[in-house]
Amino acid sequence: MKKATHLTSTSVALNRRRFSLGLPLLTAGAAAPQEVVAAKAPSRDKAPIVTYYRTKTIDGIKIFYREAGPANAPVVLLLHGFPTSSHMFRNLIPELADRYHVIAPDYPGYGQSDMPDRATFPYTFDRFGELVDGLLDALGVKRYAMYVMDYGAPVGWRLALKHPERITALIVQNGNAYEEGLKEFWDPLKAYWSDHSQEHRKALYVLVAPETTKFQYTDGVADVSRVDPDNWVHDQALLDRPGNAEIQMDLFYDYRTNLPLYPQVQAYFRKHQPPTLIVWGKNDKIFPADGAYPYKRDLPKVEFHLIDTGHFALEDKADEMVPLIRNFLNRKIAS
Repeated sequence: MKKATHLTSTSVALNRRRFSLGLPLLTAGAAAPQEVVAAKAPSRDKAPIVTYYRTKTIDGIKIFYREAGPANAPVVLLLHGFPTSSHMFRNLIPELADRYHVIAPDYPGYGQSDMPDRATFPYTFDRFGELVDGLLDALGVKRYAMYVMDYGAPVGWRLALKHPERITALIVQNGNAYEEGLKEFWDPLKAYWSDHSQEHRKALYVLVAPETTKFQYTDGVADVSRVDPDNWVHDQALLDRPGNAEIQMDLFYDYRTNLPLYPQVQAYFRKHQPPTLIVWGKNDKIFPADGAYPYKRDLPKVEFHLIDTGHFALEDKADEMVPLIRNFLNRKIAS
């Protein structure tokens, strides 16, 4: 009599598992071995982003810039503040460059860009705007969203006034366009603007001192352990270069030229209504929230967020800001 053959339900299940792994199947009467579990490599949602560190010579000045993302993607221009450089965007760039072509330049006298002699090069916001505009032309960039912060705002506003048709969206982080935003911190600078005296100029050297550089990163921050101390060490090393303090004094004086532009910038807002996101560190003493609210007057559709931090909001609140920024860009410029 022929012996009956059968597989138990457990063996059938094991056979399915072994077949999926390319292993020999069990036969009737064979002992079921211990199940083999295939090791799986950890999955990643996206490949690591590569940031490139490049230089272009514009009007004889070497302009350093960070660049990342697909060449044919919508462009996001990141414009840094004082006293830092494109270094302030080192963590934001990889968070955007999977979907956007991100460009973050250093102005002359900042970061890795040239620091020409102030006797022959005018350190003005007009000149910064011209050089950034020249860089974008050299890169073939015709349309772009702008992230403006601190000094990045007056540089960016000059680009917007010159080429309003090129601006696809605005992200404003502690960047001023209204006189309401210039509070007590600005009184010593206003005194300098009033007479350009050596006495008032000397009073501003405290703004390039190490304790002030650290203050800009830590004041108004609830958990300072979230802020990398390399930030103020990095910035201070560049401020301490011979001649750089005088460059900063020249720019403090030139900042007065931004105020007469404010009505023009506000008119630009009203006429063109660029999609705008405000992500503003509300505890900032340099650019307090008083300067954030007036945007609502001219941009009724502005997306408005006050973040519980200080001046360099990205340093400790990127986890809160990046989702807001990505969501905004995905809705406004991704197409």
